[in-house]
Amino acid sequence: MASILIADDEKSIRKTLREILEFESYKVDEAEDGQKALEMIKENDYDVVLLDIKMPKMDGMEVLTHAMQESPDTPIIMISGHGTVENAVEATKKGAYDFISKPPDLNRLLITIRNAMDKATLVTETKVLKRKVTKTREIIGESPAIAKIKETIDRVAPTDARVLVTGENGTGKELVARWVHEKSSRAQNPLIEVNCAAIPSELIESELFGHEKGAFTSAIKTRIGKFEQANGGTLFLDEIADMSLSAQAKVLRALQENRITRVGGDKDILVDVRIIAATNKDLLQEVEAGRFRIDLYHRLSVILIHVPSLNERRDDVPLLAEKFVREVCEDYGVPKKIITPKALEELRSMNWSGNIRELRNVMERLVILSPQKITEDEVRFFVTNTKAKDTPTDLFEQFDKFQDFKEHIERLFIEHKLKKFAWNVSKTSEVLDIQRSHLYNKIEKYDLRRG
Repeated sequence: MASILIADDEKSIRKTLREILEFESYKVDEAEDGQKALEMIKENDYDVVLLDIKMPKMDGMEVLTHAMQESPDTPIIMISGHGTVENAVEATKKGAYDFISKPPDLNRLLITIRNAMDKATLVTETKVLKRKVTKTREIIGESPAIAKIKETIDRVAPTDARVLVTGENGTGKELVARWVHEKSSRAQNPLIEVNCAAIPSELIESELFGHEKGAFTSAIKTRIGKFEQANGGTLFLDEIADMSLSAQAKVLRALQENRITRVGGDKDILVDVRIIAATNKDLLQEVEAGRFRIDLYHRLSVILIHVPSLNERRDDVPLLAEKFVREVCEDYGVPKKIITPKALEELRSMNWSGNIRELRNVMERLVILSPQKITEDEVRFFVTNTKAKDTPTDLFEQFDKFQDFKEHIERLFIEHKLKKFAWNVSKTSEVLDIQRSHLYNKIEKYDLRRG
């Protein structure tokens, strides 16, 4: 059932409009002044707002301005007994969907409400489709570190300087790379991505440089590599530290000479590619360990951009959480859910070992499992598995049998370590000092799933 807010200081107008709209099967709320109207818009997700201009405490134009900042996709229809062309023009400039004079023509009002809702639906569907088509999303955050990253992107993007992006898994290194490309003169040309960690070492050279027919047993036809695909555009080498030394040598040559040779070929191919690399490892430590070439490091690190972990910018958690809730609600076609301030504070205080990727998954879980409002209780129950102000005694009281308590703690501990190491089972088993097969058995036993 669609919900409508009527904000008008005249009780008779509110009563008349309520009766008509409820007869049309709308859910109706009322506000007798501008201040209450704005509070209700902040707390609820209305399909349409009917807003009078002349109201006590805060006039309609002021409410409209704040409402557009708070909920820009909510259609607002201005109604006024003092309607003038100037008022209508000003309201439209501020974002109002339409302007109707009092007393309103009821047929026109109902048609306007229906059209406003149709437009809002189209806007939401367009946003969802755009998100599915493109991976380039806004960089959200007001922390000094994020402001510095945005400033650096603006300065670096117009140049062809190579960029090395560092940071933990899930912090948004790929998003930084995408914005460098989007703001560059190469934006109309392709951005080609290569996850160096996901490609076996024996195939990485073929993936990057291509191969000629017959170069090896399975090379039944000539293949164009990523360097050639990115010609004129940008090549994003993700997890560059996992690239084999032999492939590093060929990448270095490509950067020095702007030319490549396909595997099994003898012909040089000129390429014009901008390189952006990313890693979650300390490349200088990799150099010392003999796993990364120092000359390639210097070639790649013309510009260094470090993306901080979410734990290093906790003040950005509420902004990100609210953005993810809006997106998930739009994707699933459900009414927007409200996150209470205490829930946001609970999220802000959590340890985000999986960074933004983990936060996005958590918000999706909360949208699916929570009622209309996401409170701190939902966060504790569905995310942290704790009750309000848990103490060791509270935890002990949850279990009667020692084996049940032991398994509960073991499950939480293993899940935490898997998240910490981005579900790298080999690394986790090494740190826990248990065999991989044993860890796999535990994962299956506790039905652990990668978020």
